[in-house]
Amino acid sequence: MGKDVIGWKLDASERAGLLDRFEPRWREVVADHVTLMSDTADAPLPGATHGEIVGRADDGHGVEALVMRIDGTTARPGGGTYHITWSLGPGRTAAESNDVIGEQGWLPFDEPIAIALFPARF
Repeated sequence: MGKDVIGWKLDASERAGLLDRFEPRWREVVADHVTLMSDTADAPLPGATHGEIVGRADDGHGVEALVMRIDGTTARPGGGTYHITWSLGPGRTAAESNDVIGEQGWLPFDEPIAIALFPARF
């Protein structure tokens, strides 16, 4: 079996509202999922069905991400930070979001924004 990713998808209508609220800085808009882990062909889907957007990271060179808190933590099991890759500039990839967050940190929002999450395999 090929590489599977498990995590959460965003509801389409909620995503649209978030895109209105947080205008993407870069041309390629991703803004559709939160990764829990990769290479998980046999792993069960996560149980959480909601999270909170707690901050934002942008390296100023083409990677923008919204930082998530799920089950009380921003730390993803196995390393990294829960996030939604929000937008990407030319030549950049969603896989770079964790590196940007880890190397440059992120700016917290004054108030978390609760959102629904839908466990998924993608």
